[in-house]
Amino acid sequence: MEQTSSHEVYANPWMSVREDGVRRADGTEGIYGVVDKPHYALVIPLDGDRLHLVEQFRYPLGLRRWEFPQGTAPDRLEVEPTELAARELREETGLRAANLVELGTLDVAPGMSSQRGRVFLATGLTPGEHERELEEQDMRTAWFPRVEFEKMIATSEITDAQTIAAYTLLLLHERQQA
Repeated sequence: MEQTSSHEVYANPWMSVREDGVRRADGTEGIYGVVDKPHYALVIPLDGDRLHLVEQFRYPLGLRRWEFPQGTAPDRLEVEPTELAARELREETGLRAANLVELGTLDVAPGMSSQRGRVFLATGLTPGEHERELEEQDMRTAWFPRVEFEKMIATSEITDAQTIAAYTLLLLHERQQA
């Protein structure tokens, strides 16, 4: 598929939306609406058999949701993935990790968004003060045993696709280490 045109239709400090004209392989013309967001880091804080989650209000859903700490740099900046992971962990939870291991990459919604995420396992955790952004002031954090975490997925208490996919990457990583 070949891009024939592009124009930005909306932008704010977190994202932009563009409409691209395209030419398909058979020569027909079409359009794509694309949401551009910077790449994000998702961090799985693991201490023994416990996982650390954050809960916050997700405005588009109108619901509070539990998920792994994750986010992008402010003002649509691109930041080195390991640095971004450490920043998000510290910002949202106050935790500092002695070890950050990259587990893989996730595409958020590749049919409509260019955003990709890197997943990190954080161990050797030390507590500290969180450094939340203004939009994160209602955030709560808690440790959950893995059995409870998996039950929360099964009962749709955890529905964040990135969190669930990241946990799968953790399970694969652990299987490879065994």
